[in-house]
Amino acid sequence: MYIQFMRNDILLRRLLTLFVWLLPAVVPAQMHEQPWAGFGIETNMLAGKVFKHEAKFTLPIPRVTLGVDVNFLLHTHGKKDWEQRRHYPRLGLAFAAINYGIDSVYGSTFGIYPNLELPLVSRGNLEWTLRIGNGVGYVTRRYSRVDPVNTVNVAIGSHVNDFIMVMTGAAYRVNKHWAVHAGGYLTHISNGSVRKPNLGINVAGVHAGVSYFPVTSRPAILVRDLPPLRSRYLFQLRYGMSLVSANTHGGPLYFVYTGTGYVSRRWRSHNKVFAGADYSYHRNLYTLLRDNRLSVGTEASQSYKSALLAGNEFLIGRAGIMVQAGVYLKKGYLQKEDVYQKVSFNYYCVQREHGPVKELYVFTSLKAHLSVAEMGEVGLGVGF
Repeated sequence: MYIQFMRNDILLRRLLTLFVWLLPAVVPAQMHEQPWAGFGIETNMLAGKVFKHEAKFTLPIPRVTLGVDVNFLLHTHGKKDWEQRRHYPRLGLAFAAINYGIDSVYGSTFGIYPNLELPLVSRGNLEWTLRIGNGVGYVTRRYSRVDPVNTVNVAIGSHVNDFIMVMTGAAYRVNKHWAVHAGGYLTHISNGSVRKPNLGINVAGVHAGVSYFPVTSRPAILVRDLPPLRSRYLFQLRYGMSLVSANTHGGPLYFVYTGTGYVSRRWRSHNKVFAGADYSYHRNLYTLLRDNRLSVGTEASQSYKSALLAGNEFLIGRAGIMVQAGVYLKKGYLQKEDVYQKVSFNYYCVQREHGPVKELYVFTSLKAHLSVAEMGEVGLGVGF
């Protein structure tokens, strides 16, 4: 019996030793598989003010604009390489309700938008983040000449609009379940000129709220030795199409065709800087000139624009957020603006390090002149 006890004791010690050696590998794996780790609900109260962004914006300015924003978010933990390269951002789907302050003119907006929340600075329980989101917003009151008449609202010509939310702020983690936060936000709605009028509505303000994580706000993360990606150059082409309406409310829709060529260079494994040129042909301008016998004989040359452009694309796995600015070489008929800005969302169907075609993507974008939207765009891009 003594010999049997000694054998059992030796076996127990060996099993205990093996468990201790395997513990560092087993515990993280279990933690990563913990259901709902990193999932949370973030609620913010919004208080801001509509601001006039151009002379044509003749709407009365409400005293205050109030709203609420609820974001269902998930903290990434490094399952994909891009999550670690982007310092484990949060992915979210948010719902926003905004009352502008004068119901008879503006009504309210109800928006839904996917978003990305990036950590900018983190020190202990304090964190500063940036949230960028783009989705769809429904506006209850738009420009209308029939019942209900609303010819004062010269900013919004349709019920369905593009909804953009940019939010930044500081958060303090009370514990692994709760956090409080406050900061500032900027939101914009417009329909990309699909229906006129389309000046858009911009609101800037402050937000404050709380976050709740049922399991934990800090899931265990994977840290791997990721080799840097080659800082390669690509020649890229993209083709886009837009639909814009005539200058009068309820007028016909016209196509705008845009072609772009640029050279990109990848840097820090998760960004692409680029520069090139684009060309756009505006059928709505051509029709306006032809039907009103303006610029007779030069209608086509007055209906296109060309520009030099440069920008940066933030790569997030198969997605990319592209921001660019352009300087016009050739303006369209009666155009006053010298520069434009464009924000695009790209989804990569093909991403390769080798081969003749290294990238193939579909995109949607919004082009603007400062805070005034010009048009929305969808299209296809390729990189060689």
